[in-house]
Amino acid sequence: MADLTFEDFKNRISIKTVLEDAGYHFYRKDGLRYPSFVRLDNEGRKIRGDKFIVTANGLCCFHPPERKNYTVISFIQEHPDMFPEYTPGMNKNRLVNLVCNRLLGHIPEREQVVIRNAVPQQKFEEENFEFVKYNTEAWETRKRFYPYFKDRCIDLKTQAAFADHFVLSCMKREDGKRYYNLAFPFRIPSKEDKIVGLEERGRPGIDGKTYKGKATGTNSVEGIWIANLSGKPLDQAEKVYWFESAYDAMAFHQLQREKGKDNKGVYLSTGGNPSHKQFEGIIKACPKAVHYLGFDRDNAGKMYACNFALLKSGREFSSYSMPGGTTVFVDKTGGYGRQEFQPNEVTFENVCRRFGLNDPQIKYNPASENVKDWNDELKAYIKQEAEESVTQAEDETRSRSFRR
Repeated sequence: MADLTFEDFKNRISIKTVLEDAGYHFYRKDGLRYPSFVRLDNEGRKIRGDKFIVTANGLCCFHPPERKNYTVISFIQEHPDMFPEYTPGMNKNRLVNLVCNRLLGHIPEREQVVIRNAVPQQKFEEENFEFVKYNTEAWETRKRFYPYFKDRCIDLKTQAAFADHFVLSCMKREDGKRYYNLAFPFRIPSKEDKIVGLEERGRPGIDGKTYKGKATGTNSVEGIWIANLSGKPLDQAEKVYWFESAYDAMAFHQLQREKGKDNKGVYLSTGGNPSHKQFEGIIKACPKAVHYLGFDRDNAGKMYACNFALLKSGREFSSYSMPGGTTVFVDKTGGYGRQEFQPNEVTFENVCRRFGLNDPQIKYNPASENVKDWNDELKAYIKQEAEESVTQAEDETRSRSFRR
């Protein structure tokens, strides 16, 4: 059988079939001229506002009050989570191919693959590493950490404040060679005595590039970097600061100090894309805390902040990005509430407003609009301070010359 094209799918599959496959039911009370399809709740009642109406030509449907028409293809692409074939991050064209072939009763031909024995997933073992701790009293030890913080503009005071929460790590090798990275230990909030992984950063190379990653076997699903500088146990913490990297956390702490602001609290790094279990673990461990979301200012960071707010509110949801930059959030709590955001509409405030979220324990706390993250903000602050010092020195020199 020859491969079918998208046009073949549109000609052979009715939009009604796709709607029914997605869990919608024909609602006869609305009439036959413009067939409508609705979702039902657990008791068989129509879910208010969750309806698609089929257009007069029978080729498309739309979701009132919006008049955006969906074809068989675009409906699947823009509502991927409605179909069992979908997995997060999946190519949407492949999803269309799988769903449409299933609806036609075809099984897509697969390439032959050689099945190998599964490789056991490695687990992080602390005894496989050597650690060098930061000693605030020993200059020789502190010098070893200098290259990792110099380009980040993170000063000695900040390093001392976080001294118990980072190390130099080296995986033990049979050949005896030693390669060290700056490491931020990951722990599970309910089991803080055990290290379950490492967020790693290398020294800047000649080309300016720096290694960024995690140690082999790191539990990035539940583990998280926790630097509790609040002076209180986690369950009594009042402020929790969230970041995508430990560098950003330290930079924010330093900026608060430089500006004379309170910087006590629990500092966290998710080590990149945060998981729901990271969110859930800290929310449970710090029930009284206000959460300050300092994720990056790009679209991904905004999505992380919105995901946190939705999860903390108890919503069952999914979120993903579409080709062209459109971001989609789907609230599946008791129904199917889908919200689309164009690139210029994706803001924490917009998402919370549309979903009716207003939690006083959540504060959106990104860096300034002209930078990507809090470490960039620190660098910009240090540069500005240096330039102002130079300008001030030049003004004083000119003033002395004038008096002479």
